[in-house]
Amino acid sequence: MGEVEGQIRSEELDAEREARRRAALALVRQYPDPVLRMKANEVGDFDESVTGLVERMTLLMDEARGVGLAAPQLGVLRRILIYRKAEEEPVVALVNPRVVSTDEEVEAADEGCLSLGAATVVVEVERPTALKIEASSPQGEPISIEAEGLEARVIQHELDHLDGVLIIDRTTPEQRRAALAQLRPQPVLGPVG
Repeated sequence: MGEVEGQIRSEELDAEREARRRAALALVRQYPDPVLRMKANEVGDFDESVTGLVERMTLLMDEARGVGLAAPQLGVLRRILIYRKAEEEPVVALVNPRVVSTDEEVEAADEGCLSLGAATVVVEVERPTALKIEASSPQGEPISIEAEGLEARVIQHELDHLDGVLIIDRTTPEQRRAALAQLRPQPVLGPVG
């Protein structure tokens, strides 16, 4: 199992695994896609479309080597997020999540994002170290989660996606400028004449 660096699992992958990772990333919306800046809608009907979306999100998150994913990252404006606390643990799916409380203590740490060039853009983001969330399961059952550490950070990162907020919005101006420079398309120079 690889380490989690900036919310991306980092490890050496064989050629087939790397090809699958790149294919999954191709399905994740990339900055500056406008859907990443839109607020997701509440889920009203807990039907097979919700469970199907959670299954699709899980597959893509795992193939892309992420630790969390929000529905808007797939172009679906529904308030659904998933994350995995550890590689061997089951995925946690939260529908219509809302923050009940956060810890007063905050901590700055590096974060990356599957929608920001996967492992290429990593910026420091300050977040509360713990929080309490209330949500529903994909089947509509109530869920309450008290999270701290990396789990709390991942949940907050994915909650931001549901509101159209990216990590580059939560970092210092200097780190934002550097990240945007990395994300800017680079001109391809060909032979002259």
